[in-house]
Amino acid sequence: MGYTISEKILAKHANVPAVNAGEVVVCSVDFAMVTDTRASNTIKMINKIGVKDLVFAKNTALVMDHYSPPPNLEAAEIHTQMREFSKNAGTKLYDIGDGICHQVMPEGGHLTAGDLVVGTDTHSVSYGAFNAFGTGIEGTDVSAVMATGKLWFRVPETVKVRLNGVLQPGVWAKDLTLHMLGRFGAEGLNYKAIEYVGEAVAQMNIDDRMTLCNHAAELGAKAAILEADEKTLKWLSAHGAKPPKPVFADSDATYSQHIEVDVQNLAPQVARKHRVDDIVAAHEVSNQRIQFALIGTCTNGRLDDIRQAAAILKGKKLANGVRMIVTPASRKIYIDALREGLIEILTMAGASFEAAGCGTCVGITNHLVPGNGDTVISTANRNFKGRLSNPDSEIWLGSAATVAASALTGFITDPRTVVGGDWRASSWE
Repeated sequence: MGYTISEKILAKHANVPAVNAGEVVVCSVDFAMVTDTRASNTIKMINKIGVKDLVFAKNTALVMDHYSPPPNLEAAEIHTQMREFSKNAGTKLYDIGDGICHQVMPEGGHLTAGDLVVGTDTHSVSYGAFNAFGTGIEGTDVSAVMATGKLWFRVPETVKVRLNGVLQPGVWAKDLTLHMLGRFGAEGLNYKAIEYVGEAVAQMNIDDRMTLCNHAAELGAKAAILEADEKTLKWLSAHGAKPPKPVFADSDATYSQHIEVDVQNLAPQVARKHRVDDIVAAHEVSNQRIQFALIGTCTNGRLDDIRQAAAILKGKKLANGVRMIVTPASRKIYIDALREGLIEILTMAGASFEAAGCGTCVGITNHLVPGNGDTVISTANRNFKGRLSNPDSEIWLGSAATVAASALTGFITDPRTVVGGDWRASSWE
């Protein structure tokens, strides 16, 4: 009897020969992450249980990204508390503007292939792009991890998703993940581990692979994991990760479901207002006017996304009445984009840049507040009613290319219909 990637990683970290779906096991964790939205609960619980020697503190990162910069005194005090706690406990600390947790974790070399990683955010499934089992937990759970280095897990069933064909120019992992949401619905793969395989995955760069795994959170997945290949190992080495221990599923592994997706003819997709699973092709809603565009977030704020937007907007201007905000996923990405001239291209087109963080995505910092009746096209992972502080506005979701093309025309636009919209990494100069 064979085993899936998730089963193998959890068995190894539980120090047992094998585990099966449905079993509850106690596992050693490789790295943990706490965002500023859960840090207070984590610190309170640590104080409550009275643990003085936090054996796992050195393998824990505290990240100030949701309240970045702090919108009020309460948030500022949380950050002060985090700085003091980190100094005393010896954790890694990412301060305001350093970046979004799911970017700085792999970028900082804190995880590698074969690892078990937890974080206080549902999009911790992003780490599966590097052949790690990443999953979200609560702040109080992190207190147990920091005290013991261990946590309990229920072994998830695994769904194998084979992506046949390759994404065409102008179509990205974001479009694929939206297609998955339209096909299976929000929470449609609840508590499942997803193994993405196939030619389309092999063709993706690391930025797109992170998007693919990140958006599995909206499907309800416990984890989303890719196999490690040369691209994976090269990226990890370049970012100072520990030596990788790649994990592959057995040929006779047991899956709860096998899914085939033909991506060859997939068109750019968008999620319509208020629902992440109300999905249509961008060209089907080309009469939808937009007033605001957002490129960024943990899903699509990476360098490749900023390049997509720059390829479309180079030498052009945003449509009259359209505003655009770009939020890089990390300080490093901002610097890299600056060196490539992308910041200037987008700024000259009419976009504004923010420091790296999550605040705009979730509407905490109120830097993007649409007016009544405004429509926002965003690369974020969620478009719930009122998410940007105004329930009388609409949020639609799309790739960075779709967002940039829409900002250029003033209407939701298939990026392949505008100059630069079929851009690929290999063609960027």
